[in-house]
Amino acid sequence: MPQHIYEDCVALLQSLIRIPSFSKEEDLTAGLLENFLQTRGVSVHRYLNNVWAGNRHFDPAKPTLLLNSHHDTVRPNPQYTRDPFEPGIDSERLYGLGSNDAGGCLVALLGAFLHFYEGRELKYNLVVAATAEEEISGRNGVEALLPLLPPIAAAIVGEPTRMNLAVAEKGLMVLDGVAHGRAGHAAREEGENALYKALDDIAWFRSFRFERESAWLGPVKMSVTVIETENKAHNVVPAVCRFTVDVRVTDAYTHEEVLDIIRAHVSSEVRPRSMRMRATRIDDRHPLVLAGLALGRAPYGSPTSSDKALMPFPALKCGPGDSARSHTADEFIGLEEIREGLDGYIHLLEAVIK
Repeated sequence: MPQHIYEDCVALLQSLIRIPSFSKEEDLTAGLLENFLQTRGVSVHRYLNNVWAGNRHFDPAKPTLLLNSHHDTVRPNPQYTRDPFEPGIDSERLYGLGSNDAGGCLVALLGAFLHFYEGRELKYNLVVAATAEEEISGRNGVEALLPLLPPIAAAIVGEPTRMNLAVAEKGLMVLDGVAHGRAGHAAREEGENALYKALDDIAWFRSFRFERESAWLGPVKMSVTVIETENKAHNVVPAVCRFTVDVRVTDAYTHEEVLDIIRAHVSSEVRPRSMRMRATRIDDRHPLVLAGLALGRAPYGSPTSSDKALMPFPALKCGPGDSARSHTADEFIGLEEIREGLDGYIHLLEAVIK
C-alpha cells in the first residue's frame, strides 16, 4: 500500500470530523468527498447527499462490486470531554465524532478504491459509494442511490468490525401495539382496563421463544420499550393503551412470519412501522467471505443493523474500528486501525478481483 494513500485517508478523516454531518445534514461532507475524488482524477457522481464513482476502466460486461460506507453521524452525547469536531491525535488515536462509526471505514474503502482505480485487468468493476442517513435508516441514503447504480453483484459494507467478517446481521422491525378496552370510573366495577390487556400481551412478548434459531444470530429477540395510555386522570379506567415493541429478526424467519406469529398470540392490534430493515446473510462460500477467512479474519453474526439490511444482493460487513466505541463520548479510532483497514481491504479485494 502506498504511504501517500494512507496519509490521504487520515487527512480526509480529519477534514470530515471538522464538519458536522448529522443525518439529513450531510451536504458539506458530501461536497468534501466529491472534491476529494475529483482532485484525484476520478469522475464523480452525486445524488442528494450520496457520492459515488466507478473505476476508470468500467466494463458493463463484468460484474460490479460495491464498496459502501456512510458519512453521516449521530449527534454528540453530553458526556464528551473533548471537542467532537476537533480531530486531535493523541497516543496514536484519532479522536472526533464519526471517527470510528464509520469514518475510518469510509476513508479506508476510498483508499482501496483509489488503489485499484486505474486497473485494466480486473475481474470485477468497482463502485465506491459514500452514503447519507445510515444512522437513521433514512430513505434518502443508500436505498435511494441503489436504483441509479449499475447492477451490483456483491458489496462490502464498511462498519467497525475490527476487520472481522459480519456474515449475518439481524434485521429490525418496530411494532406499534394498541390494546382496546372501555373507559369507566376507577372507584367502581366499571369499564374494561386496556392497560391490563396490554400488560397481558407484554408478558407474552417477554416470555415467548421462537422455535427456530439462526446458526449465526441466535434467537429472534423482542423487547417492549414504550407504554402509555391516552388519559392522565388517576380515577379513570383507560380505554386505550399503546405500546412499542423492538423486534430483532434473524435469518431464520422473514418479517412477515414473525408478524403472523405475534398476531396469532396477542389480543392487541399490532402494526409494523416499517419492514425495510431485513435480516441478511452472505453465503459462507462467497468469494468475499473466503478471501476474508484466508486473511485470518473471523466470521460472526452481528446484532446491530446497517445499510446492509437495505441491499438486495450479497453483502459482507467489515471494517476497521470497534462497534463498542460507536456513539460513545470521546469517540476515536487508532491510526494503526486505519492502516490495517486499508491494507485489509486491499488484500481482500486482490483475492477477488485480480
